[in-house]
Amino acid sequence: MNYYSIFFLFVVFYSSLLGQNNFGKISLPLGKVDVYDESGSWERAKPNQPVSVGNLIRTGKRSRCEITLTGGGKIRIGENSELELNNASIKPMTKSFNANLKKGNVWVSAKAAFGEKKDIAVRTPTAVAAIRGTKYRAKAGEDESSVLVYEGTVDVNQAKNYIEERKEMRKGLSKNSAPFKLGPVTELKAPTQVSGPYEITLEDWISLAKGMQINVRKDGKYSMFEFEQKNDGELDFVKWNKEQDAKEQ
Repeated sequence: MNYYSIFFLFVVFYSSLLGQNNFGKISLPLGKVDVYDESGSWERAKPNQPVSVGNLIRTGKRSRCEITLTGGGKIRIGENSELELNNASIKPMTKSFNANLKKGNVWVSAKAAFGEKKDIAVRTPTAVAAIRGTKYRAKAGEDESSVLVYEGTVDVNQAKNYIEERKEMRKGLSKNSAPFKLGPVTELKAPTQVSGPYEITLEDWISLAKGMQINVRKDGKYSMFEFEQKNDGELDFVKWNKEQDAKEQ
């Protein structure tokens, strides 16, 4: 292998490593938007500023931020929000992003190209929402979080730490409980809409279609229903995102 071949392989390998950390860029900071970086300090965000895995982005009152993902797609952050960039895997036909919404609102808009696989997962304190080329909004709360779907489908599950806590609790209960007999099998219909609020514990991934909303509490109970799109469309953050999406078309 000659010098030029070695140099070419080094460049490809180094570029691949950079791609694993390059989340995207801040394409539109509005108002007070700060980025926490490797230096351990908060800096005011600048237009077209690159952001990487490990960065934390926060917005102040009446402030917003748009992140253009590497390879296409947008994540927009509402006011008084904090988003942590956890993971980015950028390959020619497969792109995966993972972020943690500590508080506030985010809007995710990303369509996969033909033959491309694009996964964008946003975790809130109580839930995880994952998509493959669609649009949704997530709201984070300490005790309850929400996911609303505007286009396509979104898979939602409870945050992993709460799932693990429930498993440990069950282990403890099973050790101290008396033996039981298995009763007759009951056929359950696939969940489409919960008749009453928070009657069922979220145990596995649920797919939400356009126009659906799910609220997930930290105890695993959830409520899924069709949200009022007309009233939702009057919210400033929703209006702004729809306007921004229209510009991309």
